[in-house]
Amino acid sequence: MENKLPFGGYPAEYDPVKHGPYDPARYYGKPDTPYLDLKLKEVPSWFARRRISPQALLGVFSRAFWRWQHKYVQPKRTGIASFFQVVVASMIVFYAMNYKKLRHHKNYKYH
Repeated sequence: MENKLPFGGYPAEYDPVKHGPYDPARYYGKPDTPYLDLKLKEVPSWFARRRISPQALLGVFSRAFWRWQHKYVQPKRTGIASFFQVVVASMIVFYAMNYKKLRHHKNYKYH
């Protein structure tokens, strides 16, 4: 029985014979022109070819997470970079969450 749910399982574009072992950090759809290689007149048509849905957005974030995992967390000899990346990202998130409380503590030179 085939999985009919919109999440879970392999992407529809994945072919085990053609692609080999599944890699969650890889996009298996049809390759497109990279954004930085576009001419200005090609930008609207490039955006029109994008799939805009919550599932596509989750796929983008999932692939980015797995690329980060493969590069910084899962190598045999990993460094301390991933720890500091998580710390800095959490500092930025918590600053943004508490900005309304913190903005009243500004020091002004003139009253």
